[in-house]
Amino acid sequence: MTEKIASVKTDTENDTLIFELTTPGEMDLPVYIVGSFNDWNANDASWKLEKNADGKYRLKVKNRSRLPNRLEYKYTRGSWENAELDEYGNEAKNRIITSDQPIASDFVPRWKQNGLNHNPKFLPEIHVISEHFEIPQLIKTRRIAALLPYDYHQSDRHYPVLYLQDGQNLFDDYAPFGNWAVDKKLAILAEKGIGDIIIIAIDHAEEERIAEFTPSMNTRLGKGDGKKYVRFLADTLKPYVDKHFRTLPESEFTGIGGSSMGGLITIYAGFMYPEVYGKLMVFSPSLWVAPNIHFQLMHFDEALNLKIYLYGGNEEGTYMVPNMERFARAIEQQGITSNIDFHLSIDPQGKHNEARWGEEFPKAVEWLFFKNGSQKT
Repeated sequence: MTEKIASVKTDTENDTLIFELTTPGEMDLPVYIVGSFNDWNANDASWKLEKNADGKYRLKVKNRSRLPNRLEYKYTRGSWENAELDEYGNEAKNRIITSDQPIASDFVPRWKQNGLNHNPKFLPEIHVISEHFEIPQLIKTRRIAALLPYDYHQSDRHYPVLYLQDGQNLFDDYAPFGNWAVDKKLAILAEKGIGDIIIIAIDHAEEERIAEFTPSMNTRLGKGDGKKYVRFLADTLKPYVDKHFRTLPESEFTGIGGSSMGGLITIYAGFMYPEVYGKLMVFSPSLWVAPNIHFQLMHFDEALNLKIYLYGGNEEGTYMVPNMERFARAIEQQGITSNIDFHLSIDPQGKHNEARWGEEFPKAVEWLFFKNGSQKT
């Protein structure tokens, strides 16, 4: 993962290293610097910062020239159970400062609290709609769950909805391949004031997952059951959800998302039903299965209003990022006649796993549902 590089200011004193930290709110615990220079000791008294004011901390280290040329470090509040986090509750990346930098000015947006990355009072209510929800298009049943905002039953508001694939891997702490921790990420978003969204988690079909997530078109895996599956989502599941929950049913408030093959079926569903979905969350899509999906699907009689968040990592294989970039270029070309807004996010160290998709999830939710305009990185 990309390391954080400290911003630099000029210090008039010679051979000193100054750390300046800003963090929001009041804290009742002292702050320490931990790193390669003190064996990552989380409460080394010689690296304790002095509190100057609420949210302002400072430490002056003498004999800078005696320190290693490159310092790698983080901030804690006395233990790893109270270490710094990024604004979405993810583990903070290591910071870097070199010997020619006399002052490090850092910002910590949030902290772990006794080992937790989130505040439990903001956790969503998990409501299992059915363990055996009928899928008439496939003559099957499936577990479907709704993650409702923590204060859903204390309000009368209506909410946008995001339909997510692979429900088994979204919030189950005992999932065999890990999970996105969607419930905990929603708690962090709610604490930030942007967690007003309903998540519908659709379990995958176990051994028939690949067939259901393969589009019903010419692909390298043949023709799958994707058309029947996305018909179920749009024609059966969405009307049920809109009837039984306080939703904002219009396409501009409705999204669909998934990762890997779930990302591929998300693209397929989004372009098969542009009148249903106005937002696509596409993580590490298996575009190798249908490399020409954009040519086969992206032809419309009417202009689209669509937001797409597209994420992938360079450690996911040779073709992941190039395929995504080719797809993004096709989206840009289609955007000439349609209002297609997209964010392309590429992690140079990103791997193909649930934990990494969980880190990206709150960023994607915020951009898709709570921000205007696009950004490409």
